[in-house]
Amino acid sequence: MTGEHGRPPVKLSLPLEYQQDLFNELRSEDELVLLARGLGLLRIIINLLHSFDAAGNNLIVVVGADERENGWIGEALAEHAAVSKSSMARGLSQVNTDAMSVGTREKMYSQGGIFSITSRILVVDLLSKLLNPETVTGLVVLHSERIIATSIEAFIIRIYRQMNKEGFLKAFSDNPEPFTTGFAPLTTMMRNLFLRKPSLWPRFHVTVAKSLEGRKKAEVIELEVPMTDGMKDIQNAVLECVEVSIGELRKADTGLELDDWTLDSALHRSFDVIIRRQLDPIWHRVSFRTRQIVNDLTVLRSILHALLTYDAVSFNKYLDTILAAHQPPPGSTRQNQSPWLFLDAANTIFETAKRRVYAGKATEGEAPVPSNSLPDSLRPVLEEQPKWSMLAEVLEEIEQDSYLNPVPRDDSNGTILIMCSDQGTSRQLREYLQNMYVQPAGESQEDDQQPKPSAMFMMRRKLRNYLDWKKDFARVSASLFAENQKVLDGFTDQRGNTNGYRGKGPPNKRRRVRGGAASAGAGRPINGSLQMAEDKESQVASLMADIQPTDADPLQKDEVAVDSLEDMEDYFELYEMNDLLVIHPYDGDMDEHVLEEVRPRYVIMYEPDAAFIRRVEVYRSSHEDRNVRVYFMYYGGSVEEQRYLSAVRKEKDAFTRLIKEKGNMTITITLDGAAPTDPQEQFLRTVNTRIAGGGRLAATAEPPRVVVDVREFRSSLPSLLHGRSMVVVPCMLTVGDYVLTPTICIERKSIRDLISSFKNGRLFNQAETMLQHYKHPMLLIEFDQNKSFTLDPFADHSFEKSIKTADDSRDLQSKIVLLTIAFPRLKIIWSSSPYQTAEIFAELKNKQDEPDPIKAVQVGLGMGEDPYEQQSFNTTPQDMLRAVPGVTAKNVMRLILEVGDLREVSNLGEDELDEMVGKEAGRQVYRFFNRSVFDE
Repeated sequence: MTGEHGRPPVKLSLPLEYQQDLFNELRSEDELVLLARGLGLLRIIINLLHSFDAAGNNLIVVVGADERENGWIGEALAEHAAVSKSSMARGLSQVNTDAMSVGTREKMYSQGGIFSITSRILVVDLLSKLLNPETVTGLVVLHSERIIATSIEAFIIRIYRQMNKEGFLKAFSDNPEPFTTGFAPLTTMMRNLFLRKPSLWPRFHVTVAKSLEGRKKAEVIELEVPMTDGMKDIQNAVLECVEVSIGELRKADTGLELDDWTLDSALHRSFDVIIRRQLDPIWHRVSFRTRQIVNDLTVLRSILHALLTYDAVSFNKYLDTILAAHQPPPGSTRQNQSPWLFLDAANTIFETAKRRVYAGKATEGEAPVPSNSLPDSLRPVLEEQPKWSMLAEVLEEIEQDSYLNPVPRDDSNGTILIMCSDQGTSRQLREYLQNMYVQPAGESQEDDQQPKPSAMFMMRRKLRNYLDWKKDFARVSASLFAENQKVLDGFTDQRGNTNGYRGKGPPNKRRRVRGGAASAGAGRPINGSLQMAEDKESQVASLMADIQPTDADPLQKDEVAVDSLEDMEDYFELYEMNDLLVIHPYDGDMDEHVLEEVRPRYVIMYEPDAAFIRRVEVYRSSHEDRNVRVYFMYYGGSVEEQRYLSAVRKEKDAFTRLIKEKGNMTITITLDGAAPTDPQEQFLRTVNTRIAGGGRLAATAEPPRVVVDVREFRSSLPSLLHGRSMVVVPCMLTVGDYVLTPTICIERKSIRDLISSFKNGRLFNQAETMLQHYKHPMLLIEFDQNKSFTLDPFADHSFEKSIKTADDSRDLQSKIVLLTIAFPRLKIIWSSSPYQTAEIFAELKNKQDEPDPIKAVQVGLGMGEDPYEQQSFNTTPQDMLRAVPGVTAKNVMRLILEVGDLREVSNLGEDELDEMVGKEAGRQVYRFFNRSVFDE
């Protein structure tokens, strides 16, 4: 392609018609692109960036890209530049860390190129004019579905559009669902992005369908795998628990819209997140039981996922941890366990899961063993996942097919690519495929018979590890029990509580059943964390005897957890691609990279994923000379199948709604980033009527100015202040967060931050320094706009009521009272939301002098101190380090300068810490990082 104005030729990698149409559309106008998942959004963005990169003399900023996307974009741009032989191309430069100095960034920006900059650094650089918005050729915004009116990305776009009316602005997203919630969501999003045209490209778009279906399609074989009876029983029982939990939520009078709270919705990935978001504003008024049920829904959905992906032993182990986590704290008299644990369906889940792993040995003339007890001896059952045998059959079929019906030579490798949901499943499949023909002792095959694939060897090894794990698990539980009991004993001694267990030993753990009381009823299994205490030694011994390692065990590969790569040169070799079997988890846009690199002839989708199916379609349509056969596996009648169909339907419905809204949408007036101004307000601002002493009128056209600490750009307040036509000056402040006038300094605290500041005493130091340097120091306590304007939600952070003091509800209020008594000049401002805070700031600045940024920076600094000294370090690890016992404001900088990261601090010896921070502080830090959970 030859560019306009005699640009050098640019070679693009967009073989399909819809890709070319979309590229040409993007080159000609600014728009929001909404592309269906799996249709190669990142490829289009890369080609667009390359077309500008090859032209040279451009400064383009990419916003919203994560680390992996930056890596792929950078690699792809370098590859395109080499293919196009573009001498002007510079590739991608990443600005993603505070360690890059101001001077380095300024020099990079002046040279031009394509920059991917983290939002916090970019907004500060734009406001401080380190990066002049007028010099920017264009802005490319990724993941635009995350942008809301108060987000830092929306702030960046507003600054850019105010200062630069000519540069281009392109926004991209492949997630249509967030654009369909709320009133006129697409219009609102367009206004936040300062764009006027949306461009929608669903899978059913005419050009997309023609591009993917017009050429030779990939051969797809659908394999419906039936679940075992045990899996069906567990799935039905879990769904029953989910249904009962949703029913209980409906009974609770939350006053919310409940139409979407159905069993079908509960299968969707974000159902529990949606419920939490709806309940968040009234969370403090919601009963403890309702909160518990919301948490239970998350647990039950994870059980459903684990049932289909974990092997039987790992699934039973996972249930053990759930039972242990849901036990009431030792010594508690309250029965506050999750309601679903008392259902018969819950009993079915735990009993069936256990029977899939081991069962009692039946002997002649012996009565059936009750379900709530174990027989004298156990035998391993070790039920295999049905997909494993199907996978083995598919691989055998592929081998026979490639031998008997060799395909003509094409550009594909003979590689087999297996795609699954996560890394855990990848490791499970690798282990199964490595050991599926290993036969345990006593199960030899006839000489002339091919051994059948079986997971027995792998499962026996897992069961051995599981039984060893249970012993350790019981030991840790006992240690934690003793620790909790100490706390409870100390608490009851202080309160003089006669209703507790004072004067008695701790309640007998061995007798406790699930439910913590006799009400759990017969037939329920005992608590998972304590089950080994009830098992007889003879039972465990008989089970271990059945699964002892055989002669074949030492010959098999061990599971590799971490490879140090020390002897890599001894084992390094290039694999023959035709004999390679690659197992890879789904990884979003990176899957396209995998297909291009591996060029597989056979693809096995171990779990369904709609986006990957489309990626295979795009891959096959883009390469006519590569044949692909896809095996699509799913459990019939399972949650997995239903979830897949639900996801496809939701995406289609979302695009349909967006198309309708686009058809009815009025033109979005963006005002080019300028806030609407009231002429009267403008006049009043121009004439400053402060009459002091001499009675003079001062006229100023200068807009109001606020000095803001750079660390405050994590919040939405600087954006809202800027939206009210205030000049936001980012500085590294030592005292306060916001300086409004030469005499008013404000320390802003969210409620969570306020609580932590009281705990570590930081707030008292901050108040003291503000009082030393400013006439009117103020503490701003800011609430979340979506939550109630009250301290009630923060009165109790624990679900356990038995160890609450009577004064807990007033604890935070009493600390605030103590603060005001200690510092009478400190004013406290209460704000219900960042929006109200912006109004309060405007009122406080009314008819006041403007602050001097240079003086604000110098306040609180000692002689020769550099205000930007701490800016070169990441603030999150600093905050974590300050929370460690023994670390103070005086010694924290010594640690930061001497040690590279938190991991190094945790590995330091006591002598090394003594040298850095002193003997007592060093001892506290060392003990914090080196304490064992087994200690009494």
